[in-house]
Amino acid sequence: MSRYRKILIIEDDQDISRVIKDYVSLNGYEASIAHSGKEALHSIEIWNPEFIILDIMLPDIDGIELCRQIRKNNNVPILILSARGSDTDKVLGLGFGADDYMTKPFSLRELLARIESNLRRVESMVGIQQAKPSDEHVLHLGKITIDKQAYKVTKDGTEISLSAKELELLFYLSKYKNQVFSKSQLLDAVWGYAAYGDESTITVYIRRLREKLEVDPSNPVYIKTVWGIGYKFNLSEDK
Repeated sequence: MSRYRKILIIEDDQDISRVIKDYVSLNGYEASIAHSGKEALHSIEIWNPEFIILDIMLPDIDGIELCRQIRKNNNVPILILSARGSDTDKVLGLGFGADDYMTKPFSLRELLARIESNLRRVESMVGIQQAKPSDEHVLHLGKITIDKQAYKVTKDGTEISLSAKELELLFYLSKYKNQVFSKSQLLDAVWGYAAYGDESTITVYIRRLREKLEVDPSNPVYIKTVWGIGYKFNLSEDK
């Protein structure tokens, strides 16, 4: 994990931010704290962090709106940290580009596991981008083309905007096409923390992928639900 050492903690509670900073620092990361949205945007510009922990409740701007602003120009992994645990907050947070979500109170050990898991996934995707070109990296599905090496998905020749986690989930499902995976298996494979994760995260991401890929998201052709088991990437039908 030596390539990913700079963590920005955006949290207005000084006690919580200090505890997180001390803990991640003890585990080999360089950490910085921003107590407001304005301070956070300045830190991102001049410090270029490689991971962001973002609290929703900030004094000058809502954390979800800040997440949206960050994501306009930066693909840095973002983990939202919030005392609000409702599904609405989770969907909104993920919808604006967050890669992960935890609620307070939280385990520092779990937080570290989430950080390391997300950074491993980023490193893995960078490896795919740098790999030697090969046909196995490109999957043609009618109007949809999945290019794992170029790290992009196109439909009718137009690139579809997907978050890093959306891409990783789609790549994983397409890699094992027609194989059924449970939510916990997908959570472990893409996020890397099935023991800690919330399986509703998978539901959110599957819905978002369908909205972007399918002609009729409520009647999906590519990403199929296998009731009582999980999901599969379907290649058996004429597309």
